Amino acid sequence: MDKFDTLTGIAAPMPMINIDTDMIIPKQFLKTIKRSGLGVNLFDEMRYDDNGDELPDFVLNKPQYREAEILVAGDNFGCGSSREHAPWAIKDFGIRCVIAPSFADIFYNNCFKNGILPIALPQDQVDLVMKDAEKGANARITVDLETQTVTTSDGDIFAFEVDAFKKHCLMNGLDDIGLTMEKVASIDTFEAAAAQSRPWV
Repeated sequence: MDKFDTLTGIAAPMPMINIDTDMIIPKQFLKTIKRSGLGVNLFDEMRYDDNGDELPDFVLNKPQYREAEILVAGDNFGCGSSREHAPWAIKDFGIRCVIAPSFADIFYNNCFKNGILPIALPQDQVDLVMKDAEKGANARITVDLETQTVTTSDGDIFAFEVDAFKKHCLMNGLDDIGLTMEKVASIDTFEAAAAQSRPWV
């Protein structure tokens, strides 16, 4: 998993509440078990018409937001079913951070397991970050996980909370497998001792 420390990038504004996981990645794309290749289908039903052509009014189809690495959204982001394909699609598109007033719990936790930083800020602060994002590609927002701050292009700084363990994992690029591999020496020692004491197993 990619490490996350400091990110400075374009933020795409999506001032919608209750963006659920079916909106993020519709059900017909859930057949794959690969974490890659889903970015093209992120927000599929909002990005494309029935012929598969891009809808020019959708934020991620606008030229100034095609390279967005941050998404600023409304309350209760990631609600609905618990599909992990939702953060897979977000990450595969290139978005590393989502800022919103609140998140659905399962989606929130899945983000950390997939190298995405979800940041919950009070509504008034999200409104200011949203307004900054609406400036387009000329406005770069900085997210610093070490100091737990979001800095707008105008220099406004907002502090956010994050669980210390989740922060450690994200900053060190550790998913569940990575965490297990940190203990590989202890695991090897245990298995060697077990083989000595119970050779019949």
